[in-house]
Amino acid sequence: MKKNKKLLKIFIIFIFIIFIFTSSFADDIPLQEEDFDIASYLRTSDYLETSSPTQQFPSINSRAYVVLDRKTNTVLVGKNEYSRKKMASTTKIMTAIVIIENYNLNETVTISKKASNTGGSRLGLKTGDKITVNDLLYGLMLRSGNDAAVALAEYASGSIENFAELMNKKALELNLLNTNFVTPHGLDQDEHYTTAYELALLTNYALNNKTFAKIVGSKTFAITINGYSKELSNTNELLGNFDGIYGVKTGFTNGANRCLVTACKRDDKDIICVVLGADTKKFRTQDSIKLLNYALNNFTYVAINKIIEDKFNRWIENNNEYFNVYKGINNNLSLSCPKLQYDKIPVKIDQIDKINISINCNGKLIAPIYKNYVVGTLTVLVDDKILYSLDICSECCINKKDMIDYLKTFFKNFSTYINLENLFFK
Repeated sequence: MKKNKKLLKIFIIFIFIIFIFTSSFADDIPLQEEDFDIASYLRTSDYLETSSPTQQFPSINSRAYVVLDRKTNTVLVGKNEYSRKKMASTTKIMTAIVIIENYNLNETVTISKKASNTGGSRLGLKTGDKITVNDLLYGLMLRSGNDAAVALAEYASGSIENFAELMNKKALELNLLNTNFVTPHGLDQDEHYTTAYELALLTNYALNNKTFAKIVGSKTFAITINGYSKELSNTNELLGNFDGIYGVKTGFTNGANRCLVTACKRDDKDIICVVLGADTKKFRTQDSIKLLNYALNNFTYVAINKIIEDKFNRWIENNNEYFNVYKGINNNLSLSCPKLQYDKIPVKIDQIDKINISINCNGKLIAPIYKNYVVGTLTVLVDDKILYSLDICSECCINKKDMIDYLKTFFKNFSTYINLENLFFK
C-alpha cells in the first residue's frame, strides 16, 4: 500500500514537472479551456454591437495593441503601441521573410536532432526527416512549428544565434529600433522583444512579398515529409471567419500571453491589427475583432494634398511680405507647395471638420537663399494633434548683392527719381 502511494506521489510529481516544462515553453499550443467558437460569437449581440458604425471605442483586454493603415503607415488606434513587449510566435513573421528573400525555397533540408527536439508547438519533425524549405515555411506559419523555425535557422546560417543576427540586421534595415531577436520561434527570452507598432510595420513590409502573403493567407496546405503528405491547418482563428482577413500570425507563451497579428481588407481600407498580451485566446480574438470593426467603421480617407494646396496658395496671396529677401539681388522668391507622400490619409469620420493646416515662416529671409532652402513649416493637425510636419522650401536661388549690385540699384533709383529721360527730351 505504501509502495503504491509512493509510486502515485512520484507519478503526480512527474506529471507536474512535465506540465511546468511544457507550459513554460508553449507556443500556440491549444488549451482545452480556451475553446472558442468564433462563428457563434459573430452571431451574438455583443459582436453586432461592436460592429455598429456608431460604436464607442470598445473595451480591450490586451496589454498593447495597434491598428495600422497599410497605405500610409498611419496609426489609427493604439495603446502601449511603442512599449517593448514579448511577441511569442509572431516572431516567425521575421523568420519567414528573411528566408523568403534570401534563400532557395525548393532546396531540401535534413532535420537535425536539435530541431526535432525543440519544444512548444511543433510540426512533428524527426531527426533525419527530409523536407523542402517551402514546406518548412508553411509549417512555420500555419502550424507555428518551432521545430520548423530551428530547421530553417540552421539551414540558412548554421545556428539559431547566427540566424538571429540576420533577423536583427533586417530589423535595422526596416528601422525597427525597438525590436530585437534572439530566436527564430519566439520562445521566451529576456532580450527577445518588439513593440506592437514595429510588429505592424514589419508585417506591412512582409505582406508586400507575394510568397509571404500567399503562405499566411492559406487556411490549409499539404506539405511533404520524406515523401509522405501531411495536411496543415492555419492556427489563425480569424482567417476564413471574419470578412476581409487575409493573414497573418498567432502567438502564445507564458511570458507574452496571447498574441495575434491580422491583416484585413474591405473596400478601400487595408489595415493591420496587432494585439499583444491578451489573457486568453478568446480575448485576443474578441479584441482583434473589436479593433478591426472600429477602424473599418470609423475612419475614412481624406484628399489631404488638395487641402494643403488650397491653404498654401491662400497663404501665398496674403503674405507677400515674407518673400522680401534682405540683401538679395531680387525679391522674386518662389516657394514649393509641400506635399505628403500620400494623396489621401485616414481620418476619423467625426474629425474631418477638425483638420487644420498651420503655416509658419522662419521670419526675415537674408540672402543668399539656395534652391530647396527651408523657409518655413506647414503642419497638418487634426483636433490640435499634429499628424504631419512638412518643410516649405524655395524653388530658386537668390544671390546676395555685391558692391556692383548696390551701385546698379543706386543709379537705377537715382535715374528714376530725377527722370533723366524727361529732362533731356522734354
